[in-house]
Amino acid sequence: MWDRLYASAFEKVINRLGNIGRVLLAYNTNIDAIKYLNSRDLEERVNRAGKEEVLRYSEELPEKIMSVQQLLGSILWSVKLGKAAELFVESCSTRFYMKLWGWDELRMGGQVGIMANLLGGVYGIPVIAHVPQISRLQAGLFKDGPIYVPKIENGQLRLVHPKEFNADEESCIHFIYEFPRGFTVFDFEAPRENRFIGSADDYNPNLFIRTEFRKNFDEIAKNVDLAIVSGLQALTKDNYREPFETIRGHLEVLNDRNVPAHLEFAFTPDETVRKAILDFLGNFWSVGLNEVELASIMEVIGEKRLAEKLLANDPVDPIAVTEAMLKLAERAGVKRIHFHTYGYYLALTDYKGEFVRDALLFAALAAAAKAKLGDVHSMDDIVKAMKVPVNERAKPVEEALAKEYGMEKGLAEVDDYQLAFVPTKIVEKPKSTVGIGDTISSSAFVGEFALKMG
Repeated sequence: MWDRLYASAFEKVINRLGNIGRVLLAYNTNIDAIKYLNSRDLEERVNRAGKEEVLRYSEELPEKIMSVQQLLGSILWSVKLGKAAELFVESCSTRFYMKLWGWDELRMGGQVGIMANLLGGVYGIPVIAHVPQISRLQAGLFKDGPIYVPKIENGQLRLVHPKEFNADEESCIHFIYEFPRGFTVFDFEAPRENRFIGSADDYNPNLFIRTEFRKNFDEIAKNVDLAIVSGLQALTKDNYREPFETIRGHLEVLNDRNVPAHLEFAFTPDETVRKAILDFLGNFWSVGLNEVELASIMEVIGEKRLAEKLLANDPVDPIAVTEAMLKLAERAGVKRIHFHTYGYYLALTDYKGEFVRDALLFAALAAAAKAKLGDVHSMDDIVKAMKVPVNERAKPVEEALAKEYGMEKGLAEVDDYQLAFVPTKIVEKPKSTVGIGDTISSSAFVGEFALKMG
């Protein structure tokens, strides 16, 4: 059944992607310096830094990285749980340590950069992207295609490809430490492949918003049909107020123009910022998150036991996820919640239709292509992902949803909402995990509207 549904959904979505006009993507773009971890090297580094202190930080993530010990401990936390995390590296000496440690490859990074290359460079959907710093290296990482950044020339707003922006601003680099499933270090073994991200730039963590966007947002918004907002995760209680006011203003403009906006949530260590995001989530049409991020929101609304249930099992308990999504929907008033985890996706919507499930299936194909190849270069890559097997471990998840909610063919009614479920396609040895969540969420969001508009 699922193979048939996958093939049908793919055909439906690609035939309708042309229905999408421009998509606004804001606010975070950077360069990813990817390091594939080596067990022996990591153990030696931990021993040199002081194993006892490092292990202390592997138990619970700090709010930000202030030392090499915290960096290494946070990497071990990700390995031990097989969970992704991203923290801001404030310490200059730790940033220097990461530079000396080096990288294996440089890639487009930041949610906006990854989504721009996928939507514009692969799907051919015109995108307007906010790029905090357009260095030559950053601009060169953008694919060819209808990808635009605003530029002011002679007092007029123009939309140009980043490569034509002709500036050489700073490079914002994030250090990404990748590990495969089964990766062992000391007595830790990774239950699944994932990564830890050390953010070492001063623009994205402070949500720097370019003058072109601040002064000309009304004009920029005239040109868009959809918007995806991301990059709030590194803000702190000390610096979030000003950017949040700007974002509120942008959302008011988008809502006045009936432009649906999706918030791509990411692990946000600062509880004050999480609460602030929750308070204005109702201004968004949609939000996308994984189990770690959903658990972190349950914590701030006082649902600590539910937060623990979300992190207790692998695969993640779908009944606990649904319960958490219902609580979030009622609290925030958001129309759509898209949950993605290893092995399956769920979408809770206050509207009904097979197109919600079909958009998730299309997103799962894009994610499989991304995992297999490290990057999606063309629609042919997504076609080839059809051969990747459907996740067998999702069967108990589907059975639990059928028993609890009477789900059939991935659809059920829960309270006044529709719950859509899809088992994903699992790549046994993914080349990379960076950007898979962004690939999933952006593909599902635009896919849903492409089908709706069709």
